[in-house]
This record gives sequence, structure tokens and C-alpha cells, in this order.
Amino acid sequence: MRFVSFLLDGGQRIGAETVRGIVDFGIAAPALPRTLRELLAAGDAALKTARAVVARALDDGVGIVGHDRARVLAPLPRPGKIFGIGLNYRDHAEETGNKIPEVPMVFSKAVTAVIGAGVAIEIPPVSTFIDYEGELAVVIGKRAKRVARSNALAYVAGYTIMNDVTARDYQQRSGHCMGKSFDTFAPMGPALITLDEFPDPHGLDLRTLVSGAEMQHSNTRQLIFDVPALIEFISAGVTLEPGDVITTGTPAGVGVRRQPPRFLKPGDTVRVEIAGIGALENPVVAAA
Repeated sequence: MRFVSFLLDGGQRIGAETVRGIVDFGIAAPALPRTLRELLAAGDAALKTARAVVARALDDGVGIVGHDRARVLAPLPRPGKIFGIGLNYRDHAEETGNKIPEVPMVFSKAVTAVIGAGVAIEIPPVSTFIDYEGELAVVIGKRAKRVARSNALAYVAGYTIMNDVTARDYQQRSGHCMGKSFDTFAPMGPALITLDEFPDPHGLDLRTLVSGAEMQHSNTRQLIFDVPALIEFISAGVTLEPGDVITTGTPAGVGVRRQPPRFLKPGDTVRVEIAGIGALENPVVAAA
């Protein structure tokens, strides 16, 4: 299933994207929770109901909204927590000249940075060293505390795309959290792909294009620490909850490592593509 959050007639809704349009749960199943985070927290019974609602809507057409009427948001407009992973692709570690990490390099990213597809990434007045980082993002579906790697995927709701936008000068001067948490620095979406459609995240082509030019092209086989390893490591000390996000790291080709460096500027468009999930595209503007 492809869960989406969207605006319709001025209100925020959740539903499922289909070939016929978006099944609006607010119309087709008013008893379901009103946000995706709440739906995940409601557990397997709610997800089973959502799947049945989508099947019924595709049969009778009730609750289907045309794509032209809805404005898709980030699937989780306000996640619970966002954890990022540094140097988690072998090709990216090589381009930086760093050793392969022995444990995941985990940092936090502010949830207020999240925006959806089509919303502008803003270049702040205080920095012109703004970089793109196309990434596979994992959405947690169940409370996870001290989870074993062998069972970690049972706690995953699904996958989406994130662009882990970074102010490189702030990252160097103040650390990962500040450099990656500016407003609009977490484009996410367009949909959350559940495990019934997408069971294995470890063989996916990933591309990032800036204004049509390919900057990154890799595969999630290059991950140093795979999804189960990340969940095991983080949940050993931090309880993960439904609607939390782990964005799994970026491959080689980031702007700061190119010769000459290629930072984002107003007028650019950034597009991140991951096979099986889709594409996340955002324009770039100067902050007002």
C-alpha cells in the first residue's frame, strides 16, 4: 500500500494512493485515525482495516479523490523523531577519505525541517553551502526497544524517500544536528510504501539529480549498516515509536565532494529517485 498525507478543501487528510486516485480515509472510513502517525500507532488491526477500505473503494469508487484535487504532503508531516546516519554507504565513505565506520554514526534531525514533494527548499541568508543528500528512509511501525537484528524488520511500517539537505559550513562549525535541521531541510515523500509491496530495501537503485544533471547514482546494496542493524543499534538505547524515521545515509556524489563543489542555489530543482518508491522533487529558492 502507498500511504499518503494530503490537503483537500483546506484540511489535512490521510489515505492511500492508487491508480484511480487517492482513497480518502476521511470519506471511505471516518472511524480510522486522522494522521498517519496515529494510524501506525493504532496497530495491525487499523492497518488491516485500511487495506480493506482501499479494496472496497477500488470496487465501488466511494472515497476516491482525483490527484488533481489533492495536494500531497510529506507522508509524516511531523514525525516523532528523525535519526540520520553518517557515512553509511561504502562509496560515500571512500569519496570522503574516511575509514569505514565500526558502528553507525547516528545524529538527530529536527522534525520541523520536514516538507513534502513540490515544496521549496529554502537557502537561508546565513549560508550558501547547501548540499543535497538523497536517501532511503525507514518508517517505524511498532514500538521498538532493544530489538534484535534478526527480528528488526517486524518493527518497520515501510519506506519513503528523504533528501537530507545540509548546510555544510554549519555542519563543520556546529555539528550535524544544526547543519541538517534548518527549516525545509528534510524533504520527504511522496508516499510511505508498506512492506506488503516492498519487503526488501537492500537492492534499490538510488539517483539524485540537480536541475536535470545526475549527481548521485548508487544502490542500497552499498549500505554499510543495513536496516536491521540500524534498528538494533538505535533501539538498544533509544525507544523507537510508530512514526519515527531513520534516514539511512547518502551515497557518493554529494556536492561538497565534487570538483568543483556543487552547492544548491535558487532556481535549482532537486529530484531523488528510488526504485519501487518513486521520486521526490523540490525546487530551491532563497529564503524570504
